Amino acid sequence: MTWPANSATRPQDAAAGIEVTEDFVPFSQRDDIFSRAMWDETLRSPKTDAFFASYRIEAAPRRGDGFTQRDFALRNAAWLISDIMTDRHAAQGRREGFQAPLSADTPVSPDTVPIDDPGAMAQEIKRVARFFGAHLCGITDFDQRWLYAARVDTRDMSEAAHDLPEGLTSVIVLGHEMDQDLVATYPSALAGAATGKAYSHEASVVLQLAAFIRNLGYQAVPSMNDTALVIPYAVKAGLGEYARNQMVITPDLGPRLRFSKIFTDLPLAHDAPRKLGVAEFCTICTRCADACPVKALPYGPPSTNAPNRSAIKGVRKWTSDAEKCFGFWAKLASDCAICLRVCPFNRDYDRWPARLWRRLALSRFRRLALWLARAHGPRKKPAEWWGR
Repeated sequence: MTWPANSATRPQDAAAGIEVTEDFVPFSQRDDIFSRAMWDETLRSPKTDAFFASYRIEAAPRRGDGFTQRDFALRNAAWLISDIMTDRHAAQGRREGFQAPLSADTPVSPDTVPIDDPGAMAQEIKRVARFFGAHLCGITDFDQRWLYAARVDTRDMSEAAHDLPEGLTSVIVLGHEMDQDLVATYPSALAGAATGKAYSHEASVVLQLAAFIRNLGYQAVPSMNDTALVIPYAVKAGLGEYARNQMVITPDLGPRLRFSKIFTDLPLAHDAPRKLGVAEFCTICTRCADACPVKALPYGPPSTNAPNRSAIKGVRKWTSDAEKCFGFWAKLASDCAICLRVCPFNRDYDRWPARLWRRLALSRFRRLALWLARAHGPRKKPAEWWGR
């Protein structure tokens, strides 16, 4: 596969709020913080081992509200479908959905359905995606800059080739909602059930949509956290805008969702990125950075600062310190998304007050919206979730 020049810039970058500098290099997934925790001795500790073991109920649960055996049991049960997909080809060094794309269970049909109108086909794909359960769907071009430089062979954590098919032209990006009531209990093992449920749900959706495309006679590679950085694709597909908390803020769900993607050669019209006003709001808002217990989130404007090797180089953006963040996860033996919980955009937009607040936040009245959100996102006790 031909790789782009490091300094490659595309016309859509400005509209998407992406600034790639001449120092840009494709990111190696071996350096992402979760992969590093499996091979980098500077990150290894009893707490790190306990973090991974807790997903198999091999570690004794912490005591306290939100970290009981019942909380861990629900979290791990929520991950089950994703775990089954992840483990099915582990013997070949493929941790699918995380360090390798999901294997296609459907062959490409030898009979190709002719596509005369890529725009109509794009609308059909979005309809099918909603049918299978995706909450959001956008489509963008296959921008190779955001591919990981290599995938990871989990047998020895070495780099391995992607082995993607030739001729891919588009990336279908799918958004999957996280449960709002569970998110409100972060940090807790109970809240981790919202993450696990979303991953299990997206594994099903992305496999089914890819099978539909392959049945039409076109290549479709289903992908979750593997193969490429999904956030640039989501932004370019018009699903939302990048925020200080390292998440994509979407108009309908705020930051409360996970993303998956499908690489395909199906002829599709591409969506355009949208400047919503999120970046302007984040410029005056530091709620996520203030709330982070280990101060892993940045203050100030976007920059090219890379705190450690787990940060991409050559992109001007808000960048977290992944080592600090993961260290706190290991301490909890569960994921943390306080930054998601306290984000003022984390609201139920089915309600008119939330829609009114969003209009203010994305306008010149953003300081008023920030003041109105001063008490937004308090943590709810996990016991209350069980009590309901």
